[in-house]
Amino acid sequence: MNNAVRPNIVVIGNGMVGHHFLQTAFELGLCTSHQVTVFAEEPRLAYDRVNLSKYFDGKTTAEDLSLVAEGEYESYGVEVCVSDPAVELDPINRLVRTASGREQAYDFLILATGSRPFVPPIPGGNEPGCFVYRTIEDLAAIRAGAAGAKRGVVIGGGLLGLEAGNAVLSLGLETHVVEFAPRLMPLQVDATGGELLKSRITELGVVVHVGKDTREIVTGEDGRVAALRFADGSMLETDLVIFSAGIRARDELARNAGLKIGERGGIAIDDQCRTEQPGVFAIGECAAHFGRTYGLVAPGYRMAEVAARVIAGEHASFEGADMSTKLKLLGVDVASFGDAMAEAAGAKTITFSDGVLGTYKKLVVSDDHKLLLGGILVGDARDYGRLSAHYLGAMPLPENPAALIAPASDGGANAAFGLGALTDSAIICSCHNVSKGAIRAAICEGKVTELKPLKKCTKAGTGCGSCSTLVDDILKAELTQAGVTVNNSICEHFAHTRQELYHLVRLHNITTFRELIERHGTGLGCEICKPAAASIFASVHNGHVLAGEHATIQDTNDRFLANIQKDGTYSVVPRLPGGEVTPDELIALGTIAKKYGLYTKVTGGQRIDMFGARLEQLPAIWSDLTAQGFESGHAYGKALRTVKSCVGSTWCRYGVQDSLGLAVRLEHRYKGLRSPHKLKGGVSGCARECAEAQGKDFGIIATEKGYNLYVGGNGGMKPRHAVLLAADLDEATVVRYLDRFFMFYVRTADRLQRTATWLEKLEGGIDYVRQVIVDDSLGLGAELEAEMAHIVGTYQCEWKTTLESPDKLKLFRAFINSDKPDPSVVFVEERRQQRPASWSEKKTILPKKLRLPVFSADE
Repeated sequence: MNNAVRPNIVVIGNGMVGHHFLQTAFELGLCTSHQVTVFAEEPRLAYDRVNLSKYFDGKTTAEDLSLVAEGEYESYGVEVCVSDPAVELDPINRLVRTASGREQAYDFLILATGSRPFVPPIPGGNEPGCFVYRTIEDLAAIRAGAAGAKRGVVIGGGLLGLEAGNAVLSLGLETHVVEFAPRLMPLQVDATGGELLKSRITELGVVVHVGKDTREIVTGEDGRVAALRFADGSMLETDLVIFSAGIRARDELARNAGLKIGERGGIAIDDQCRTEQPGVFAIGECAAHFGRTYGLVAPGYRMAEVAARVIAGEHASFEGADMSTKLKLLGVDVASFGDAMAEAAGAKTITFSDGVLGTYKKLVVSDDHKLLLGGILVGDARDYGRLSAHYLGAMPLPENPAALIAPASDGGANAAFGLGALTDSAIICSCHNVSKGAIRAAICEGKVTELKPLKKCTKAGTGCGSCSTLVDDILKAELTQAGVTVNNSICEHFAHTRQELYHLVRLHNITTFRELIERHGTGLGCEICKPAAASIFASVHNGHVLAGEHATIQDTNDRFLANIQKDGTYSVVPRLPGGEVTPDELIALGTIAKKYGLYTKVTGGQRIDMFGARLEQLPAIWSDLTAQGFESGHAYGKALRTVKSCVGSTWCRYGVQDSLGLAVRLEHRYKGLRSPHKLKGGVSGCARECAEAQGKDFGIIATEKGYNLYVGGNGGMKPRHAVLLAADLDEATVVRYLDRFFMFYVRTADRLQRTATWLEKLEGGIDYVRQVIVDDSLGLGAELEAEMAHIVGTYQCEWKTTLESPDKLKLFRAFINSDKPDPSVVFVEERRQQRPASWSEKKTILPKKLRLPVFSADE
């Protein structure tokens, strides 16, 4: 068709929703049948605003956030004009005028202008040092404004406010979040969830102020922000303020053109996303559907699809949208869906709270206990996908609804609420409105057998990403049901699982990667199979990780026996068994840290981390440490990290056993043990659980009769409560069971699989593990104990051995043929958070194009 006679579609705005409209329009053939022109206010094409805070991580660039593939719009035949926003609409003559003076006629107009940050009318809110948090340009301005600042305050404790708080924290500033409501995230979580969220965020170093009404931004003599004044008369000093107290629809174009506006703002639309003006549509955050605006991406995507289909002559309607959301805010999982506040008549609530692990789960059910109406998850949102799908599909609840949020050890969600409970109508991906049936059809009818093409053809998991795990579970379940062997190979170079490779190494006494790949694999290996094989060799043979060929297959952290940090320096972590340390050892650590200018921090694992070491400094630092009797803490390895302890009966008046002594003995016994993932333990001297033992891979709690042994717990991104393996044990039995448990886990777990996930996915779960470990049902007990005895008997401090080997020390050079440091890595003096002015600190400045080695998967 000739371009001159094609109808014109003009899109104002190229955010996430505007981009989705273009994708849908292309799929429907509108980009061929129509001339499509886009006017964008920002200087770049559409980018992922949901993950905008990653821009501050030092590794994510604006290009990384882009949603537009190279040449994508050119392939659509779409004209996109960036940095040229529309400034006037003429709906009578169907014209758009832009900032550059261009006039563009339209037959169909799509208003996708999004929203703007809401800045409360506070005196001083426009002074230097005040920022908003919305675009990449805003983030760049915040980063520049943070230079020389010590403290930053975010006004707003909702979703956007906590995202902004994370940005301030990542900039190294003392971080405060101020919220007018009596709790954080008042629209998404209840009082209990808000209090737990506050507690978790406070633990991360963020100071939270709730119930605070900001009345004035006070400026200093230099005209910049100096403090906040609250309604109660109190003040909070600050160098930087970020307003993140909500959003308002960008409806000014439509308002000035005389289009109908919703009572609370937003361009009024009907079910077809049409405004009152013929040919004019509004989608996303700028639109008000019968008075309601939506601040999430999923409703905007649905509006974009509806508008495109209506223009294409299809029947489509927008009937509102679910406001379910799952986010990770300051490292804490938070999710809510449906009637989270139990406002429906007769609604009942079921709650589960774990103060040790910092999790809170709430279900809202109908008064007859048959339907799930909503829920809240804080600290552990693993079950969000299944729960929200259950809610959206209005599926009947199991007889005991509490089982949906109870811990796995109590017959929780996995037992009562599997994939089979989800009907084909259940919505799995709310961003793109993809049902379980659509995913199953793609697998069964489209013969899709891998996750990546499945996500591409269904779009499930390509929005906010919260449903990706559930999509993968459906894929594997359908393939298994169809009799298709699910490929669990560790990578393309080995047709074996990690467990199979372990047994091959052990059976054939294979000691090098070269031999392993020649006998059982193909090619040269990759960053997946090489570190996995290195871990297996260490678990079976317990040789030095840098011995010979082993040095070439380690991941970055093991390769340098230190954790690489985001600025290119390394951390040094000596072992302090049980957290026990003498005054002389403390003095030695302080002296060494001061000598090399290292930043020090006491960790939650009861030891001292030292940050800021350059590569070539590591041997010298460890030489000083080993001379003082310190050993490697294996903080860099998939190995035993720490065994946390309270002081137990040694000091505490509540202690009933010597938990400190047992923790020290266990850490000495298992130090150096390499495993599929890191291992952490805890020993508590009484039921008060001060060592948080039930949040560890293995935990021991003292009783009047001995010790209770728990396994399979962990904190972090996916917290799990440990499960009781055996009760009232003496110390010898604890050690025997742990020996067996560790070696059984090492034998059977997948690559990078924590004990909690391994236990969940192991057929038979804790009952099967108890049979193997306690009852010795497989007759492996003596064999597993012998394997552990070998590990214990061949232990070596990896750094001490390294220092004794000139060949190994050559690995710690910035250049292969020189001992000189890398001149492109320099140090500058920098202020540190909450340190006195006399504190002299260093920060590494890396050149923009410096390539760092591959990072360890979990560091």
